[in-house]
This record gives sequence, C-alpha cells and structure tokens, in this order.
Amino acid sequence: MSSATEVNGIVGESHTDRDQETNVNGIREESHTIGDEETKANGVNGDDKPDGRNGTEGQDQKSPRKKVVVVGLGMVGVAFIEKLMKLDVKRREYEVVVIGEEAHLAYNRVGLTSFFQHRNVEDLYLNPKEWYAGMPEGSLNYHLNTLVTEIDSESKNVKTSNGQTVSYDILVLATGSDAVLPRHTPGYNAKGVFVYRTIDDLQKLIEFSEKVKGSNGVVVGGGLLGLEAAKAMMDLENFGSIKLIERNRWVMSRQLDGDAGMLVVDQVRDLGLDVLLGKRVGKINVDEDSAVKGITFEDGESMDCKSVCFAIGIKARDELARKAGIRCSDRGGGVVINPDLSCSVPDIYAIGECASWEDQTFGLIAPGIEMADVLSFNLTQAKAHAPRKFKRPDLSTKLKLLGVDVASFGDFFADRDGPKELPARRGSPKKEGTVTQDRMKTMTNGLPPPPVKALSYKDPFQAVYKKYLFTLDGKHLLGGMMIGDTKDYVKLVATVKSQKPLDVPPSQFILGSKSGDDDNPDDLPSDTQVCSCHNVSKGDIAKAVQDGSCKSIGDVKSCTKAGTGCGGCMPLIQTIFNKEMKAAGAEVLNHHLFNIISVKKLKTFEEIMKECGKDSRSLGCEACKPALGSILASLYNQHVMDKPLHGLQDTNDKFLANIQRNGTFSVIPRVAAGEITPDKLIVIGQVAKKYNLYTKITGGQRIDMFGARKQDLVDIWTALVQGGMESGHAYAKSLRTVKSCVGTTWCRFGIGDSVGMAVRLEERYKSIRSPHKMKGGVSGCVRECAEAQNKDFGLIATEKGFNLFVGGNGGAKPRHSELLAKDVPPDDVIPILDRYLMFYMRTADKLQRTARWMENLPGGISYLREVILNDSLGICASLEAQMQELVGTFFCEWTEVINSPERRKEFQQFDNAPSESTENVEQVEERGQRRPAYWATEAVTEDFRGTKWSSLSWQPMIEASHFASDTPSGTSANIKRGDTQLAVFKIRGAYYATQQMCPHKRAFALSDGLIGDDLSNEQSGEKETTVDQDGSGQISSKSKLWVSCPLHKRNFSLKGPSAGSCSTDESVSIATFPVEEREDGWVYLKLPPVEELDGVLGTAKWAVKKDETSSPFLALDKKIMKGMRGKKTKDVGMGMNKAGPGPATVAVGGEGGGGLDW
Repeated sequence: MSSATEVNGIVGESHTDRDQETNVNGIREESHTIGDEETKANGVNGDDKPDGRNGTEGQDQKSPRKKVVVVGLGMVGVAFIEKLMKLDVKRREYEVVVIGEEAHLAYNRVGLTSFFQHRNVEDLYLNPKEWYAGMPEGSLNYHLNTLVTEIDSESKNVKTSNGQTVSYDILVLATGSDAVLPRHTPGYNAKGVFVYRTIDDLQKLIEFSEKVKGSNGVVVGGGLLGLEAAKAMMDLENFGSIKLIERNRWVMSRQLDGDAGMLVVDQVRDLGLDVLLGKRVGKINVDEDSAVKGITFEDGESMDCKSVCFAIGIKARDELARKAGIRCSDRGGGVVINPDLSCSVPDIYAIGECASWEDQTFGLIAPGIEMADVLSFNLTQAKAHAPRKFKRPDLSTKLKLLGVDVASFGDFFADRDGPKELPARRGSPKKEGTVTQDRMKTMTNGLPPPPVKALSYKDPFQAVYKKYLFTLDGKHLLGGMMIGDTKDYVKLVATVKSQKPLDVPPSQFILGSKSGDDDNPDDLPSDTQVCSCHNVSKGDIAKAVQDGSCKSIGDVKSCTKAGTGCGGCMPLIQTIFNKEMKAAGAEVLNHHLFNIISVKKLKTFEEIMKECGKDSRSLGCEACKPALGSILASLYNQHVMDKPLHGLQDTNDKFLANIQRNGTFSVIPRVAAGEITPDKLIVIGQVAKKYNLYTKITGGQRIDMFGARKQDLVDIWTALVQGGMESGHAYAKSLRTVKSCVGTTWCRFGIGDSVGMAVRLEERYKSIRSPHKMKGGVSGCVRECAEAQNKDFGLIATEKGFNLFVGGNGGAKPRHSELLAKDVPPDDVIPILDRYLMFYMRTADKLQRTARWMENLPGGISYLREVILNDSLGICASLEAQMQELVGTFFCEWTEVINSPERRKEFQQFDNAPSESTENVEQVEERGQRRPAYWATEAVTEDFRGTKWSSLSWQPMIEASHFASDTPSGTSANIKRGDTQLAVFKIRGAYYATQQMCPHKRAFALSDGLIGDDLSNEQSGEKETTVDQDGSGQISSKSKLWVSCPLHKRNFSLKGPSAGSCSTDESVSIATFPVEEREDGWVYLKLPPVEELDGVLGTAKWAVKKDETSSPFLALDKKIMKGMRGKKTKDVGMGMNKAGPGPATVAVGGEGGGGLDW
C-alpha cells in the first residue's frame, strides 16, 4: 500500500491508490468560480475560503447564502447540484462548492463502454462546460483534481491534500465507491491487472492492450460490470481472445436466476466471449518484471494471459467519514444515513454509492438519483412541505449487454428470498400478535415456502426467457426477469409499483407485447417511471413538452435528464415526445410539410416560411434548408441550381458532385445495374487520366473518380456526356443504384433476368429526390448475389415472378428488409414500387432512410401491405399518378449546366480571379494514383477572431454584380488576395466577410456553407436596431446569423459581438472583416497589408502537408515485409516500382507466384 493511501486512510480492499496517489504527488488542482472570467489554477490560498461569488483570492467576503459543499463530482453529485439549483432558483438560499477528485467534469459512468469507440471524454460529460459557466454568478464553484482529506465537523470545514481549507454550512458526501481488488490473491498488483471503474482505468487498459496484442485478456466477475468490461475489451480488438471467469454457475447472479443466467451465457458465447463458470482465481502468475503471464485457479488449472481486469464488486468510499468520526456501517461499509439522508454528525449528509441505508449500499445509479432528489427537496422545499424520506429503492434494470436485452424488475427474487413486502388487502389490517405467532411457527415448523407463484416461459429457439412472480391468488404482480424480449418492461415496472389488483389473468402477461412495437405510452399512467436512472416519469416528459420548455428530443434530455443514463429508455421517450408535440399542435414533421407544400403548391423558400415557419423573416438554417430543398425537388423536380433553389442546397447538391476532404469533388456517372460497355469504360479511363483523378469501384457497381477541382467539373461532365453517359446523382438524396447479379443473362443458376429488371428500375427512378438516398437490388435467384435484402427496395426472382422486399439498409445501423409481396409478376413490379416509394416520400421525416421510416410506421409491414397492396386508404391511384408525373420530368443535371453559361459561372475556385487556382491539401502518390494527404490530427485553435492587425485599409475585391441575384438564402463568393482566401456573403442586402478556412480541418470551404439565423432573441420587446445596407430592415442586430462549414457543420457567427466565434466548437474561431458595397460598383473589404494577412491566413501556411501525419500502416508494412527477400519497403508501402506509377506487384512470402499481390 502506498504512503498516499495510508495518509488518506484508504481501506485495503478497494482500488483507490491510483487517483489519490496522483493527486498527492503533483497533479495540478483546478478551481473554477462560475460567473467570473477569472479561473484560479490552485483554488484558494492557504486557509482562505473560496468566496464563490467573485472568484478573487484572499478576500473573505461574508455571503448571506448558506454554503453547500459537495464532495464528489460524479453522476449522483452533479444530479444533486442540478436539482438543488433548480429548486433554489427563486430563493437563492445556497451557493454550491463541489470538489471532484478526478480531472474530468461529471461524466456518464454507465456509458463507459462507449469510450472505447470515440475515445473522447467530453462525449461522456453529463453537462458540457458551458452548463457550468452558465450558472448564475457566484452560485457554483467547482474544483477538479482535488482530493478532500479531512472533515472538521466542529469548525465546519474540509481540507484538501494540498492543505487548502473550504468552509461549509452543509456538507454532502457523494464520494461514490471503488472497484474491489482481491488483495488476498497473490499477484493482484502486477503489471497488467486492471479494474473497470473510471476514465483513467479505461485509458490505462487501452494503452496496455496496445503492448500485448494477440494475447489473452481475462475478466474476473460475471456481473453487470464484468460483462460490460468484457465487451469493452472485445471492442478493443487487440486481444486474441477474451475469457470471462465467474465463480457462480451462471452470470448476473444478482439479477437473474439459473435459467435466465445460462441463457445469457449461451448468447454471449455465440458472440465470441469465452465464459468459464464455477471458477475461482487462486493466483495471478507473474514474470521476472512483475507482469502478468497467466492465472492459476483454486482447482489447480492454469491459463495463459497478459491482462486481468477485475469486476468483482465495489466498496463504498467511506474512509473520509470514518476518519471524521461519522458513523459508518460495519456490515458492507458505507456512511450510515437516516431516512432524510443525514448522518450521525449534524449538517452532514451522504448520497449515492457511499451511503448505507438499512445496512445496504446500492451500486445502481437510480437509487443515488432518488437520494439526490430527496435531499435537494428537503433543503429547499421542506419549510412549506413535509420533508421527504428515502424509502426502499426500485432496483429494476433494463440493459443491453453484448447485444443481449436483459431486464429484471420489482422483487425479482421473491420466489427465492421471499417477498420484501406484499400488497395490503383492503379491510385486512394486521392484527396484534401476528408477527409473534409467525415467529413461533417458524421456530417449530421451519421456514414456510414463500407466498409466491412463478409463471415462466422459455424459448431456446428465439433466445427468450421470462419469469414473472405473482401473489398466491394471482391478483398482484411482484416482479420478474426477462431475456431477449423486454418490450413490456416499462408497463410491468409500473404495474408492480402501483400494487393495484390485476384485471387480467397472469397468463396474459407472459407472452408480452404482440404488436411488435416498443412500449406504447398511450395506456401508461402519467406517473409511470420511464427513465429509471433519473426517476423521470411519463408525466415529467409530457409536462416539459406541454409548457414549451422542450421543443426537441435534445431539449427533453437536457431539461429532464431522461435518457442520459444507460439510454435504454430512449425509444419510449421519443414516442412520448412525438405524441405530446402532436397533441400540442406544435408538430410540423417532414410529411406534414410535404403535404402542405403540395396542396398549396408552394414553390419558393419565402412562400413556405410564410405558411409554415415560426418567423416568416427567418433565413432558416443548415438543417431545414436542405430538407425544404429536398421536398421541392421531390414535388417539382426543378434544377437544383436554379436561383430560388440553389441557396437551399447543401454543398453536394449545390455543385452536383460529392465534396471531399481536400475541397475537390468526386464524379460518378450513372452505370445502370452495373452494366457498362467497353466504349464507356474507355471514356471514363480517358477522363480520369486527363484530369489525374483517383478511381475506385463503388459498392453499387459504379466507378468513382475522385479529386476533380471545382473549376474542372463542367469540362469533365462534358467529356462524359459526349461519351454517352449522364449524371449518376451520387451527390443527391435520391436513387443511387439498383445493384444486380447477371441472372439469366449469363448465370447457370439464374431463374430471372435480374440485369434487365434492374436497368428498368434504375432508368425509371433515376434523379427522383427523396427524404434520403435510396438503393435497390435485384437478384436472379435465392442465392442473392445482389444483396437485395439489405436495400431500400429489393427483388429476388422466383419461379412465378419476384419477391419484393422493402425497408432495408446497410451502413451504420443495418436493417434486414421485409417481404412486402410474394411472386409479383414483372408487369406489376413498377406499380407496387411506384406506390411504395411515393408513400415513403410523402410521409417520411427529413433525412430518414426507409429502414427508420419502416421502424416508426404504425403497424409496420402489415400496415404498409394494407396501404400499398389493398389500397386501404384509397390513395394508390394518386400515388401512381404522382410518381408518373415526377419521372416524366427527368433531365440530366450535368447536361443542363453544360448548356447554361449562367450556371457554368458557379464552377470556379476564385470568383475575383477565375483563371487562378491553388492546392489546399498536398497530394500523395500511392499505388499508382494521387490522393490528398491525411488530415492533421488536431484542429487549429489559434485565436483568429482576436487577431490584432497593425493597420486596416479599404480594398476593392470583387464587383458587386456578382451578388446581383441576392436571394433570401444569401449569395457568397470565394475571393483571393495575395495568398489568402476570403469568403464574402451578401444576405438580404447586408455584407459579411470572413476567412475562407474552417480551422476544424483546415478546409477552405466556408463560402460554400449554408447560412442560418435565429430570430428568437428579438422577442424581448426592445426596439430593434437594423444593420441592413439597403434599408430592408430584415436583419435585427439582436438576431443570430451564422455560416455552417459544409464539411463538418461548424457554425461560425457572422455578426455582432460574437462574430467569428463557433457555437458548435468553442475551441476554434475565424477572423472577420468589415465589408461594404460602394457606388463605383465594387465590394470593398477593410484588410491589413498583404504580407501581414498572408502571414496569418495564407494558403501556403495552412494547406495540409503530407509530412504532418505518418502512415497508419507503418507497423503493418514491417510485418508484411518479413520474408520478402529482395523487395524494398518503399515499393510496397507506396505501391510504386522504380519506374514510377504503374503496376507494383510484390509477392509476399517468397519470390515468384503464389503470394499475395500487394
């Protein structure tokens, strides 16, 4: 045990050495006083107490408010602070000082596993940094990297490890718990032994796993935490295999019985986790460097491994309280609390995992949140209301562990341990002497069987297990557990809590929901708990929507905290939110907009905003503009580059090509069904060679050409169109491809002409804009070579026609499609697809794939069959007619640009210097082709916004005629001065100018970004001050205006005091410049000297260089080079031979043939 541990009184069983040792030995402690600009690096000085109001050092100002000091900035600690400050917002009785031991703000410990994917701690933060800064001045002061070492209850202050002293009026202990290490086990402290508890634990595990790739990893403990740890280690993909060791006969023995636990074991084994049951670790074997090399079980068996992660439980962190003489539990540890959360010492309370209630501590988040709720209420509301008491918490849990849905609710072990309590019967009060008689019977006859009956269901084929526990008469549900099918979880929890007699026989519960949908909130009482982690009810969510506090699902999470714990309740929260929005008349979903625009024949952005917008003057934003552009294109199919529509398009549609990370574009001509002639292949090759384009075959059976400069796009399209090709619409939310196998055209197994059908489908639906991209597939037989069952629509040939599947997709969230119709004759395929696709276009939300649309469609595939096949709504004729009208408007968008001198002007790099061009990212030669250098790993955090220029002078930069067609969506230009690129915007008569480079990825693209505004700040009733230069009075100085970078949606403010700041990433900013139009017909910018401007913003300075990052394949190439006699690494790594670009084939594993072509 370390000296730091001994000094701070840490009990030997728990894993505390790492954080405490770190703090004592020199980690910088941080203190932040909210509401002030000053941030103190070292908190208070000596014995000075942090004032909490002005953040100044050495001033001990007397506060009229009581000071609440919270020790611990974890999930429960921050929940208490949130609730206290919300309830205290009017009275302002308290100021809060929270002291956190870790280096991070409060984060979601329940979601730790996700850290292995994103590796970004801030993604786990329960509240962003801005939340802390947004608190009323002086109300919240937080300290990070600060360990409290002593409580002086007489003087009412606490001391930290660096000798600082903080006074309190009320002290709240939220110190949490530590992961247990088996210190009696030899080798427990070896290199390679970990626990799974904090961000620091995970970071150490990640770093260590990189050093022992391919070795065995072991997790000891088969509870909730153990399974989470096992999944995390599997996700690392560094270990050769992961072994889970559990001493019991099944996993999750605290939540599940043997049958349920073994079903989970079977499923996780199928997922690749090796589970060893009934095993106890006797010894951890180490080598001469004290590093783990294996384990020996108590039965004598051994196993090789390089890493061991213990997840065998937690121990309450009560050492601080014990040292202060506060009563702690001798059984299981923890600070003993009363029903009001108070401790044995006045004005000290304990909440969360460190608190012991009736000799129990709770490792789940929900009881801790309930404690925070009770304490915050009592501190603020008990003067006018009876104090609340902490009662037996609900330990129901619903989780997805390694992809397996698991839930336990209510008194789930009532059949094993006896019920904790039974529902009281009306008219049957307890009589005196009953308890004594029961005890006498127990002494003579032994324990009676529990007054419980269990109803079980087990389906090994679907991996479903349910066990529900009822009272003997079957009138009350006590609890239960579920594996596989957990749809009824919320309803069952509510039924248990209500303790109301059941109005249906128990048998109706066991089969669960038959609708196939998630929980329907319509029949749930308003007090039904929806989010168990934060104790949020259906009524809480409904109220937040009804009173206008929440207008998005993000608002609901922020306002109520629902869904911010484990996240398992999010589908139900979304459903409740949607229904409340609809009931309040506030719902304007994409399909409602579609119908309004269609019925009223609205054709411009202004007309739509006048009819549907919250403020008809609004410019919209980067989210709503493309959605409106998509709807207009779906209805009228006008050219998206026409001026009224062009400003609504995202960058891809704006330039009819996909923007890539170096600001160039990719070009994909249509290759219907993947069928292409040799002549067209030659044309593609010639174009790619002429313009030095990188070529690659796509997953949709087309050829993609990357690296096309904006100024070359029209010439490239011209060559392709002259070669008999047309736009492939790879840039649009429209039909991409209809993939096919060769079917009866060539294949000996084919029973349908898949190519012929795919060509016809692609030719029919090409260019049709829709809420999201669409992909199709046609397979000539059940061998399914075209993968038609993971497409938005897919056909598989049968002896009688085609089976038609819908609603599938691959990508980040794959979904298998569903059978809509069987054995459809070829002549009937088009009418059915016309109806299906048009119905989707009419009713889907913005950016909603058919897969998500199908999941949210009431009634699912059955309802869709009724609508599409049986015409239950009587709209099939209308759907077919609308689709026929739409496909009849087809034109090639590339050809229209080629033939339009006005549209061709859009395709140049610099609008004030059309003949000039420059590279924004250096090129790398690789495998005979050129690609852009890898992006730099870090964003540019230089304060461009605050740049101090030596002098500024007005310079004419571009003719005002460029902005003559100023649309409501705005007009922009990319201009060049010296080596610097600048973006100029004209929005409703007002000009704005910024640098062209977005600092996030150093992309020179801001002039192509969408403009957004927010007029909500104008609602204060104060007199508006306009900044228009044409007297239109459309843009208030109090409104917000921004440009959104087209690559990653960093939003930069264009006007006001915040001009140049980024609302979506505070670490980056941009320079802005004064700009005006003058009578001579030119637009002038007020700029510094050319040399000074280039020194700060020059393209040469910020263009991404190829030597900034190293190849991710260096280590891999070294491995592959082993045994490659006579070959040079450079020939392999770059795919080049000595003659330059061209074939670079190297046989791996020896000379001659038979090796791998690298």
